[in-house]
Parts: sequence; structure tokens; C-alpha cells
Amino acid sequence: MGTIVKVQRKGQVTIPTRLRAQLGLVDGDLVEARAHRGRIVLTPKIIINREYTPAQRRVIDARLAKAEADIKARRVSKPFSDHSEFIADLQNAAAKLGASKD
Repeated sequence: MGTIVKVQRKGQVTIPTRLRAQLGLVDGDLVEARAHRGRIVLTPKIIINREYTPAQRRVIDARLAKAEADIKARRVSKPFSDHSEFIADLQNAAAKLGASKD
């Protein structure tokens, strides 16, 4: 059997402590509310925050700046048609490096 709760001003209801504890809901958590067959169903939801912290943004910006500098300085590889062409190019580059060290 469920718990009776009262609808307050602006349609607000309080989810009882026992139910919040069962579901692991804490202040600030989000729930989805929907009507289903004459009932109101609340479902806990996890929202992924896609914003970066200032520190993360600085790291990302620095990496992007380095990549742009590499492109401008032509420190990029040619496009490859498939993985075997890429691997062959890596092997050729490794062989050249090995030969230059001798």
C-alpha cells in the first residue's frame, strides 16, 4: 500500500523520506513525471552534465591550439584508404628511423 501525500500550492508534493531512501534520492536529484493509466508516475533520472569546468576547458583549448599549430606547420599525415595502408606506412617510417640510427 502506498503513502498518502497532499498536493500543496503550485502542485507541489513531498516524496516521503522512506521512499526517497529506498530510491536513493537526495536533494537536487531529478525525477521524470508522467501520467500513465490515470496515475502519476515519478521516475528518477540521471542527467549528464555536458558543461566543462574551467580547468577542463583550459586543457581542451590548449590541445586544440596545439593541433591547429600542427596543421598549420604541416605536421600531419596523409589520408589512408584503409588500415592496412596506415600500418604499412607506420612500418616504413619505423624502418627509416631504424636505418637512420645506424
